[in-house]
Amino acid sequence: MRDYILLTDGSAHTQSKTGTGAALLIYTEELAFPLEILRTRIKVQQFVDTSSTKLELQTLLWALSELPKDCDHLTIYTDSQNIINLAARRARLEAHDYYSKRGLPLRYTELYQAYFRSTDRLDFKLVKVKGHQATRKRNQIDQLFALVDKASRKARQKRK
Repeated sequence: MRDYILLTDGSAHTQSKTGTGAALLIYTEELAFPLEILRTRIKVQQFVDTSSTKLELQTLLWALSELPKDCDHLTIYTDSQNIINLAARRARLEAHDYYSKRGLPLRYTELYQAYFRSTDRLDFKLVKVKGHQATRKRNQIDQLFALVDKASRKARQKRK
């Protein structure tokens, strides 16, 4: 079994309700590999009828569905506050059957449920990264995240 690092990001075009998600999955010991090598392993996926919040979830779910069977432990890096807060919100979401305080069904119920199903079977840790940092302030993870961010934006711009 292996320890993996997963970095995900999405770039949405709000007017057309389309977006592109990007993901990079590496073994923990590959963290020291040159960025140019790791850049070639970034995968992108197109999504339609989406928003920025929805896209971040869709991208993570897509990336989780691609995990190899030998994934023993996973560290997920994202800049999505929504994803970071989901675990803390889970009890309330489930207790209220995914309805808001006003009694309205939540917009992303199916995605939240799919996220919980996917992560229940994993030993994972979520880490919030700051997106769009100055280059001089970036550590190795920040540099990798910047590559993923750039790949999602570049793929979205091609599709516009």
